[in-house]
Amino acid sequence: MSDPKTRNEKSAARRVVITPLGKSRQFESGGRSVTFVPLSIKRRHRTKLIVPPSGETVAKATTSMDLPLVRTLGKAFYWERLIEGGEVANATELARLFKLEAGWVSEVLRMTLLAPDIVRAILEGRQPRHLNLHAVRGRQKEIPLDWTEQRRLFGFGTVSSGT
Repeated sequence: MSDPKTRNEKSAARRVVITPLGKSRQFESGGRSVTFVPLSIKRRHRTKLIVPPSGETVAKATTSMDLPLVRTLGKAFYWERLIEGGEVANATELARLFKLEAGWVSEVLRMTLLAPDIVRAILEGRQPRHLNLHAVRGRQKEIPLDWTEQRRLFGFGTVSSGT
């Protein structure tokens, strides 16, 4: 049997206490160098964001990559290149090649019709919170072909042409 004192020390070492009001500091404890940084943790979708303490100069992190969305967007443009390059004739043949459902392949290929600024925002992690893979694949509502309508549907501001 293990010593109860040792067990309590081990559980105390695993315990993490986050104090939101405090200053960053570094000290030694039990021969180990310890750095204390007051943080707060916020949930965003299925991920957790670590927010630095206010009042300190830090680089602002305003992005939150939706990896499934980015991966699927990458597949869509890759598959479009296969079709345009003549390696496969259409979405049905592409689905057969990759052993996927033809309907799903068509949904993913529709992502290539998104406005360039929406694609850029997704790749940079700047998309609105509600813009996820389910919404972009056109399951909730059919995605319009008009880019202005897409921006309105997905909650993007209007983009000026620059002229």
